Amino acid sequence: MSPKTIFSLIIVGGVLSILSSSLYVVQEVERGVKLRFKEVVDDDLEPGLALKIPFVEQVMKFDGRVQVLDAPPEEYLTQEKKRLLVDSYITWKISNVKNYYTSTGGGSIRNASRLLAPRVNNGLRDKFGLRTVHEVVSGEREELMVELTSEINQFTEDELGITILDVRVKKIELPAAASEAVYARMRAERNREAREYRSTGKELAEGIRADADRQERVIRAEAYRDAEKVRGEGDALASGIYADAYSSNSEFYSFYRSLDAYRKSFSSKDDLIVLKPDSEFFGYMKASKPN
Repeated sequence: MSPKTIFSLIIVGGVLSILSSSLYVVQEVERGVKLRFKEVVDDDLEPGLALKIPFVEQVMKFDGRVQVLDAPPEEYLTQEKKRLLVDSYITWKISNVKNYYTSTGGGSIRNASRLLAPRVNNGLRDKFGLRTVHEVVSGEREELMVELTSEINQFTEDELGITILDVRVKKIELPAAASEAVYARMRAERNREAREYRSTGKELAEGIRADADRQERVIRAEAYRDAEKVRGEGDALASGIYADAYSSNSEFYSFYRSLDAYRKSFSSKDDLIVLKPDSEFFGYMKASKPN
């Protein structure tokens, strides 16, 4: 191989090396900064392929996805000075790449965790110290976490370039005596709620029964009124029929009424009626004697 060929290959290799060191790629899930002589000149690189000055500029890339910091269990004192062993975790992500790079000394996740852990630990200690065991275990845990996340973010977003997405308690362990006391209060509260529900249900049931009784009385009264009305109309109709019959043939009507009276009076063989001899009750029978 001639010296000219070797020189050409060296030139081509140098050009390729310079070209490759001039290109960089930022993935969609990454955040990056561009440095020039160790100073940040571009603090939020766009995803994609771009150019940089070889040997002068450097690109630092970091994972932009949600990170999880699993904090070691810590002991905290409640408002009643009772000890709780709390196991918690934190979810966070980079919000300001320049601040993150500067505060963590190069963007190490380990350094970021080292900075976050004591801040969250102190926040939990303060929040638990303002609450009772009952409030922490069953009452105000969600409110506590929301408050803590908001307060920590006031520091981490400006100082560390990190946004805390959530602080969550995985487990709270209580001393045996404290556990029993908390559970006893919880049972008492549930029993109180159950009594309230039963009392409310009883009141509703009594109201329903009273309404049903009232409706029954109204229905019975209306039915009695309608029956009396029908009975009255029937009696009036019967009286009208009797009156018409009497007016058309009074003698036959009297005879018919007497026969009806005989039938009702002698419905049994043992019936006995004592009358005066001149009583008109048997007037038609007397009139029917043969001559």
